[in-house]
Amino acid sequence: MIRSPDIERAVTFYRALGLEFRRHAHEAGPEHYASEGGGVVMEIYPFTAKSLSTVGVRIGFQVAEVDELVARLSPMGVQVVTAPTDSEWGRRAVVKDFERLHR
Repeated sequence: MIRSPDIERAVTFYRALGLEFRRHAHEAGPEHYASEGGGVVMEIYPFTAKSLSTVGVRIGFQVAEVDELVARLSPMGVQVVTAPTDSEWGRRAVVKDFERLHR
């Protein structure tokens, strides 16, 4: 069960902006909050020792070609956290946003 006051504050904030969240977990991953709509997925994860590369908010975008997009982003200096791979949700990848790169 999620018990982090920081996560609860974040969920309250984003709900005020109109996003709807539900509790969610991927296989053995941590329970977190997820909001889906309009081809966008936003997830708020609890901080754990395993989450150092994606602390905070994850924003997901549904795109036509994940591999092609990652190939275009890489020369821009975007850090690929998880290379394109098949999952239960389809082909996916995780990249770090520019703001997090410079911290």
